[in-house]
Amino acid sequence: MSQDSDSELTSNLHEEAREWLRLNWRDDLTVGAWWKLLAAAGFAFPTWPAGMGGRGLRRKEARRITEEITRAGALGPPGGVGQMVGGPILIEYGSDEQRRRWLPALAAGAESWCQLFSEPGAGSDLASLQLRADWDGRRWLLNGQKLWSREAEGADRGLALARTDSAVPKRRGISYFVVDLDQPGVEVRPIRQMNGRASFNEVFLTDVAVPPDQLVGGLAQGWPMALASVSYEREEVGGGGVLRPARIASPGRRNGMLDRGIRELAEESRSAERERPVVRGVRTPPALIALARQVGRSDDPVVRQRLAAVHGTYETNRLRNMLLRSARRQGRKPGPEVSLGKLAGSEVGRQARDISLSLLGAEALLTGEETTGGGAFQQMALSVQALSIAGGTDEIQRNLIGERVLGLPREPETDRDVPFNQLRVGTQRE
Repeated sequence: MSQDSDSELTSNLHEEAREWLRLNWRDDLTVGAWWKLLAAAGFAFPTWPAGMGGRGLRRKEARRITEEITRAGALGPPGGVGQMVGGPILIEYGSDEQRRRWLPALAAGAESWCQLFSEPGAGSDLASLQLRADWDGRRWLLNGQKLWSREAEGADRGLALARTDSAVPKRRGISYFVVDLDQPGVEVRPIRQMNGRASFNEVFLTDVAVPPDQLVGGLAQGWPMALASVSYEREEVGGGGVLRPARIASPGRRNGMLDRGIRELAEESRSAERERPVVRGVRTPPALIALARQVGRSDDPVVRQRLAAVHGTYETNRLRNMLLRSARRQGRKPGPEVSLGKLAGSEVGRQARDISLSLLGAEALLTGEETTGGGAFQQMALSVQALSIAGGTDEIQRNLIGERVLGLPREPETDRDVPFNQLRVGTQRE
């Protein structure tokens, strides 16, 4: 496509999206009704196939639609594991039937999915997972446990990694399934965190049935999809000003928000933020600088040096994210460089925690709205540890950067070619 044609297409998309939003966006709609309209117009996920919530556009073109949604102040498309990970996996590895079956529902927010990857004995070493998938002649039966599953409490389906062959090395016997969670044998238990919340779950599966047409990408071909899924998870970034659905509504019927009014939910979200300060924002340098001024420490040279250091890390990562988004608009898939952003985010979180607590002094031991910052910094300090674990630990990110970015020798793996059933891993014993 010539540069003139590309510019004309971009201009037309701007105009079409702007006019469509003018005619269709209303905050008196229900969440479900709005998401259906957005998907039917192909504006929910513009890079997805036409007729399945998208238009088959390139990322650069799709961004123009996102900009118009932002400008209109409209609710963005549904967001969750299914949309951010499941959709891209189905587009790249799924069959035509699987894409037709699941993508439209995900695009319209009719379903919520979760990720069933980590296990008690397979966290950092994900390839050592032990969830079994046994074929009984007409379906797969899953037995085992998963851990740290976000959104599992309201999910309709789960993206599950399961072992279908134990007689081969650990990475070769893994398959990738879409599992229906609303069935007997599925038990979801929330995990209470030290910040008082329960953002993650453990999931127990006992003879959970999976039809053969819900195997994605072929038998024992799950490991490449597992790596792709983790890359999509690490790459997930903010919506750039779009009214984020995660702030006010979750997809899927089981979460009970599709029939709620957008205006009502948005007001509830704003009220909740006024009552409980947003934790994510207090990790940014401006929030830390404001805190230093509030407690009278902004002229302290040591404090200023620490603030400059966290600002440098934050800004460097922000610019790296801009380069990554630019590369994606040109059609490049996420690679090991996303580990740099994941690692930088963990470091900014730790620095923000240490700086804010030192500025608060003894008040850091207290919680509640009467404290400086309304307790947001204390809540953040109890939450940032998750940044170093979710989506792959910091140690994993450093290995990936060393091996795949810097070209350093791989870490020795004595079990790489050993059949899985001969290994002593997790709860497995000889």
